[in-house]
Amino acid sequence: MSKINQIAWDDTVLPFQLDRSAIRGRVARLDGVLDHILSRHDYPPAVSALVAEVALLAALTGPTIKLRWKLSLQVRGNGAVRTIAADYYAPTRDGEPARIRAWASFDAERLDDRPAFEQIGEGYFAILIDQGPGTTPYQGITPLAGGSLSACAQTYFAQSEQLPTRFALAYGRSHVPGQPEQWRAGGTMLQTLPKDPAVSGDGGSGEGGLIEAADILQGAESEDWNRANHLLDTVETMELIGPSVAPTDLLIRLFHEETPRVFDPQRVEFGCSCTSDRVRDTLSIYSQKDIGHMTTDEGIVTADCQFCGAHYEFDPKSLGFEATVDADGNAIDKAAE
Repeated sequence: MSKINQIAWDDTVLPFQLDRSAIRGRVARLDGVLDHILSRHDYPPAVSALVAEVALLAALTGPTIKLRWKLSLQVRGNGAVRTIAADYYAPTRDGEPARIRAWASFDAERLDDRPAFEQIGEGYFAILIDQGPGTTPYQGITPLAGGSLSACAQTYFAQSEQLPTRFALAYGRSHVPGQPEQWRAGGTMLQTLPKDPAVSGDGGSGEGGLIEAADILQGAESEDWNRANHLLDTVETMELIGPSVAPTDLLIRLFHEETPRVFDPQRVEFGCSCTSDRVRDTLSIYSQKDIGHMTTDEGIVTADCQFCGAHYEFDPKSLGFEATVDADGNAIDKAAE
């Protein structure tokens, strides 16, 4: 592939549909975005892998929802890796890129040689959909099961949405001749088109009674789903990650007999919503006594964004509900409030 074509597919999500089997999907490539996310932190390999996986899942699931603002993926566990989170911000205008950010918190002393997913321990996988001011965020939760975060996401869609879903993901450090080594990631998502609910509340055949695709699909639909999954099973790591195979070529390689049809790709970039005003809002619930405990020996309050690493410094007198000066250092007239 030429350098021009390679760049054209970096950091994109390509929607497609398999017309023969009525299955929709996405192919995602995260190159500069993922490298930007992971270069901001000195994560151990297992933690980097989990952050890469959750960022890919956000890129693939965000565009499937009629989203006006933000979709968040949150993983909480009681193991060495305590939290993994990713946010997908929908484009605000046609032609603009979506934005993704991700991070993780962990206890380095508890990390060991077990597979990355096992380092999370017991906990939950959650998807939160926030459509912006004036709306009530939606939250769906599923237990950690299946051996990977992508398996948890598949369980969420089957359990909460009754939409059989399959992810095939790959990520790692890649070296292209003549370029520095960097993180690259790619993935493919398959999902049946929405239909009327078909499963009762009695549970399914999956681990712990969780619902699986076999509990939802019957007859020809089940055959179509199984056939598409068997084809996806043949995908190779470097076909997913690239950069030598374009997403359009990948679809032809995998699904040419399923009549794949592609739609306009969505660009993605790294983006963080943190601002000094947002930090101030977060601290507005604290009293001056509480703010005092946060104040450093230098007489300032500091805050660092977990996602992008931005560093903020504040005058403690400008923070909390008892603030005496505003953000610009001007005295607040309490009598006028």
